[in-house]
Amino acid sequence: MEKAYKILALQEGISNNDAKDLIDSGLVYAKGQKVVIARALMSENTKFSVQKLPKPSVIFEDENLIAVNKPAFITSEKISEIYKTPLLHRLDKETSGVLVLVKNDEFAKKAINEFKKMAVKKVYVAAVRGILSEEISVNEPILTIKGKGGATSKISPNGKMAISHITPLMVVGKKTLLKVGIDTGRTHQIRVHLASINLPIIGDEKYGKNRANRMFLHAYEIEFLGYKFRSFLPDEFGSLGFEISKKFEI
Repeated sequence: MEKAYKILALQEGISNNDAKDLIDSGLVYAKGQKVVIARALMSENTKFSVQKLPKPSVIFEDENLIAVNKPAFITSEKISEIYKTPLLHRLDKETSGVLVLVKNDEFAKKAINEFKKMAVKKVYVAAVRGILSEEISVNEPILTIKGKGGATSKISPNGKMAISHITPLMVVGKKTLLKVGIDTGRTHQIRVHLASINLPIIGDEKYGKNRANRMFLHAYEIEFLGYKFRSFLPDEFGSLGFEISKKFEI
C-alpha cells in the first residue's frame, strides 16, 4: 500500500506536489470514483484517470478590466496570478464562468461601489437534482463561518440578507437546468439556497451531498457600469442530457 498522491506522481511522471494538487482539485479518479484524499492508502497497482483541466481564456479586455472565462477546478486567485491583475470578485473553485479582474484603482473603486449598492446584475446557470416547474425566489439570510478548512455557509436568522431568483429552463428525467439571478453575493449563496429547497446542485459535495465529475454551477453573465459579459455553458452540461448548443442562450 502507498499514498495515493505518490502512486499518481509515478504514473503521470509529475512531482508529488503536483499530484496532490490534482487530487485536491477533484480531477483524479480510480475505479470510476473520485479520489478525495491525497494521502489515502491505495494499492501500488492502482490505475488513475486524470480529468484534463481546460485553460482560461479572455472574453474582453480594455484599459479598465479583463473579463476571463474561468474553468472549473481552478481558483479565482490562480486566475489573478496568471493574468497578473487583481480580482474584482471571486467564484468558487468548482464554479466556471465569467470572472472579472480590474486594471486600475480608480475603476476598481467605482466597480466595488456598484457591488455594495447591489447594482451588479449576475446570472448563473445550475444543473440540479430534482424537478422545478415554476419560478421561485428564495429570500433567506446566510451566515458564513470561516475556518481552517475554508468557509461554510448556512441559512440563519443571524446571517446577512440573501436573495436568489430561480427560473427553470429545461427538465430531463429528474434533473432541472436552472437560471439563477442573485441580488446579493453571499459566500456559497446559490449552493445553500438551492440545497435548502431540495434542489441540490449536481456535484456539490459540500451542500448537496452528491458527487459528479464537476459541480454544475456556471457564472453565465455579469453586467455593471455599462459592461456586459457572457460565458456560454461548457460542454459538460450537455453530458447530463440537456440539449445545449455551443452558444446556448438563456
